[in-house]
Amino acid sequence: MELAGSNFGLVLPCVLVTSVMILAEASMDVWVTNSNGGDRLSQKASLSPTGSSNGFHISVNRNKRYQFITGFGAALTNAAAYNLYHSQRRDQIMQDLFGPSGISISYLRLPMGGTDFQGVQPYTYDDLQPWQHNDFHMDSFSIQKDQDFIIPIIKQALKINPSLRIMATPWTAPAWMKTTNSLFGGEFHHGNNYQQAYATYFVKFIQAYQREGIQIDAVCLQNEPKHSDNAYPTMILSWEAERDIIKNYLGPAFNQNGINTKIVIYDHNWDDTSYAGNILSDSGAAQYITGSAWHCYGGRHDTTGGFHNQHPNKDIYFTECSGGDWAPGFNIVWGMRILSIGQTRNWAKTVMYWNIALDDNHGPKVGVGGCNNCNGVITIHGNGDTTKNAEYYIIGHMSKFVFPEAVRLDTPEYGWDDVHSVAFQNNDGSVAIVVLNPRNDRDQDFYIDIDGQHYQYTLPRESVATFVYRN
Repeated sequence: MELAGSNFGLVLPCVLVTSVMILAEASMDVWVTNSNGGDRLSQKASLSPTGSSNGFHISVNRNKRYQFITGFGAALTNAAAYNLYHSQRRDQIMQDLFGPSGISISYLRLPMGGTDFQGVQPYTYDDLQPWQHNDFHMDSFSIQKDQDFIIPIIKQALKINPSLRIMATPWTAPAWMKTTNSLFGGEFHHGNNYQQAYATYFVKFIQAYQREGIQIDAVCLQNEPKHSDNAYPTMILSWEAERDIIKNYLGPAFNQNGINTKIVIYDHNWDDTSYAGNILSDSGAAQYITGSAWHCYGGRHDTTGGFHNQHPNKDIYFTECSGGDWAPGFNIVWGMRILSIGQTRNWAKTVMYWNIALDDNHGPKVGVGGCNNCNGVITIHGNGDTTKNAEYYIIGHMSKFVFPEAVRLDTPEYGWDDVHSVAFQNNDGSVAIVVLNPRNDRDQDFYIDIDGQHYQYTLPRESVATFVYRN
């Protein structure tokens, strides 16, 4: 390097500026929520690289990649949409849920008709008059009841977060398609004409929503197809029937109508892999299927990882788990360990809770039974105030920092009571690392290792932190 003469004055500033830029580009920001303290997605002081020593090391491997993420969120039930639409603070609540100043929810699960959470009497999109017996051509099909408050809420959410995607799932077929001729309980009718009609039902639903400017990213044929309850909309749909509907009618109908909506199967608990496995063993059905969906109410959370290993070309969606009065206090540990971290480490592209918003009475529940002590992600009180429940922060530590099309990166796995972690790289190159300290008896020291640098942190007991690294 030549330093003599006037060149020195030119070279040295360039060296200094370059050095400053390198230091400024590498940063790690931190947000923390804890069960026992006052931190609720609280931003802490940014971290600087340190030396390394023994202890827990969360080494982020950018070169070892797993699944792409579709989104994080909850279900927009009829009751939830009713609560949001009629809230005195609707605009602020919607920002809290879908906006960048809130938690940027990126995936919604939309029931196709009635569930056990209703602001109005339960319905489907092809309900008939008492003197009508069937409607195989869907002449009575209408989404009019969704237009009262569900569709306006979806449109507002999409305006706030255009990246939001939607999965739609029925809790029941129209009553005339069922053995009981009732929305509550019963089984889907056998017979090709009913299977063809159900495929047409999905096509018309997707097209009707498209006319509203709403794209449906994916559909499941039936919520919890092994469950029947005479207190609210439910329906048994055997795996054989689900297979045949997809293979013979729904898949071909989507192709014929130019519909790109994904078809996802099962949508029930971790405790049974045979339902989805049996369907995927049929190549005629499997060709139309994107993946399988799972709930938390039975079985082990690592079931999805094993299922992925058996069917590596099919995606995993985690689609339902509810918070409720049964969980003591502000408990974030279970949801982070089992769902947000546990499901994404086991190949889930989505993690979704049940109702996104309920009222003081765990509802409304007009004309239906079912869960009477479920909580929403938020509670909207009668006086207009809201409570952000633990689920809000469990979702937020993911959705606020891990964006659609992020890819999961490799991080180590320690013991059940040690630190749990998962990492993702966003399309902008930023890396979000989510770390949980599940212990209730002590804080936990650890290092995050990335790009040859080490960042030390002490996470309080029963706390979760999201670290965002930019370089």
